[in-house]
Amino acid sequence: MSGTDGGARCGRDELMEVNAARALAGARSCFVGIGLPSTAANLARRTVNPDLVLVYESGTIGSRPTRLPLSIGDGELADTADAVVSVPEMFNYWLQGGRIDVGFLGAAQLDRFANINTTVVDRGPDRPAGRLPGAGGAPEIAANCGEVLIVLRHTRRNLVPALDFVTTLGHGSGPGDRAALGMRGAGPTAVITDLGILRPDPDTAELVLTAVHPGVTPDQARAATGWDLRTAPDLTTTEAPDDAELSALRALKAAGRNPEGSRDGSRDGGRDGSRDGSREEG
Repeated sequence: MSGTDGGARCGRDELMEVNAARALAGARSCFVGIGLPSTAANLARRTVNPDLVLVYESGTIGSRPTRLPLSIGDGELADTADAVVSVPEMFNYWLQGGRIDVGFLGAAQLDRFANINTTVVDRGPDRPAGRLPGAGGAPEIAANCGEVLIVLRHTRRNLVPALDFVTTLGHGSGPGDRAALGMRGAGPTAVITDLGILRPDPDTAELVLTAVHPGVTPDQARAATGWDLRTAPDLTTTEAPDDAELSALRALKAAGRNPEGSRDGSRDGGRDGSRDGSREEG
């Protein structure tokens, strides 16, 4: 955990992960990025949305991993999936065909219009550029899913005034950019951080602070943002995680630390949820 501003029961990372999972309530399917998005999506399936269909770009549909997958190539995803299709089918038919409700992505850098950099960062004078994992499927996910959710930690290093490289288009430079490029989805509809939740302004598409987590002030969020972050007039405070959410999250993480223990019981047990970092792009 990265702090206890949400109260003695949980830290900021847990506030972020639980609220990211809550954002998937009501979704039918989610194209999941590895890292924080995968934590949130798997937690959502264990709490607010047990029927959520998890889709990973390696071709797995309906995965029910017993632990957090290490990568899109983790065998756990295929072992627990309803179906495994080829990568071309995944992208051409399922993703580009508009058949996925929500794409869930992470970011190394994010700007005020929810554009994402996961490729390279400028590390300053006389230092080589810092290479990141790259795009993966994130550009296609952001272009074609019905909507996009983004999760990342809230620092000036991550929420920047200008990206060092545009890997994945969010809302471009403002309203109309996505439509002009023929992107079918609504684009980013929420950014969940360890300080609060940002949503695009309906008129300008610029991210606005719409909620803070318990114990966090708007001034803290603004100080941790690389641009002049505006606050919604009806700013709210998110609900603290309940015992069931925290228990499910901690069990999920514990299973990742003890993968053999997470496999107790049959494979079929994972189908009903009884079994119970990183690259964060698509």
